[in-house]
Amino acid sequence: MTYEAASYTMLARCYDGFTKNMDYKRRMEYLCALLSRSGVHPGDTILDLACGTGPYACALLQRGYDVVGVDASPDMLQIAREKAEALAPAPPLLVCQRLENLDLYGTAQAAICLTDSINHLTLPAQVRKFFRRLSLFLEPGAPFIFDVNTLYKHEHVLADNAFLYEDEGVFCAWQNHWDAQSRTTRIDLDIFVEGETGDYTRARESFSERAYTPEELTRWLEKAGFAVEHIYEELTEQPPSDTAERIFLICRRT
Repeated sequence: MTYEAASYTMLARCYDGFTKNMDYKRRMEYLCALLSRSGVHPGDTILDLACGTGPYACALLQRGYDVVGVDASPDMLQIAREKAEALAPAPPLLVCQRLENLDLYGTAQAAICLTDSINHLTLPAQVRKFFRRLSLFLEPGAPFIFDVNTLYKHEHVLADNAFLYEDEGVFCAWQNHWDAQSRTTRIDLDIFVEGETGDYTRARESFSERAYTPEELTRWLEKAGFAVEHIYEELTEQPPSDTAERIFLICRRT
């Protein structure tokens, strides 16, 4: 299998509109509670990995954390920078890097990687390399909190289904193609953006997500120098149910 990097050029412009239903406020309360219980407090430095347009980075800045944002898409990072500059006199450090090639200066007190970003690493070798690289840039005892879409979600929710997202002046046709053998969903997005004359410009973005089991992730994390302390169903502190669509892993750098 070969890996093709998605550009996210058009998607970056529309991403925040398409994710209005994410309830970031509730997610931030959940995340901050996990960080606090893990010993991370305002003033500490948090790595926001695959930060996208910066919804978590900006919210963490507002709560007094220092943030380093990392993402492979320069278009996503540009939007994150503009949003952060409007909130704080000193914007966060934003770095354009792929997760598995993470290369920073110094170490942080915590790391997060949210909104199923690890699923976008479609080769197990990429995930293992990312965990190894991350361990170099976290202080001993630092928590690493991330989420993934589950195999159940890929098989029963994403599957071969199609979805339609609409925002003011833009809409997106989302089509999935599920490959059970590789546990990978290919996602094709046709994005239509209305211009000043009322005509629509069409762009296509394609990428894939791979489903990883908690057992696989735990094994790779342990080999990279992390201990998995908890695995929760999304936005709970309960073990995942059989129909959980997203799970959170709370780990610690040993």
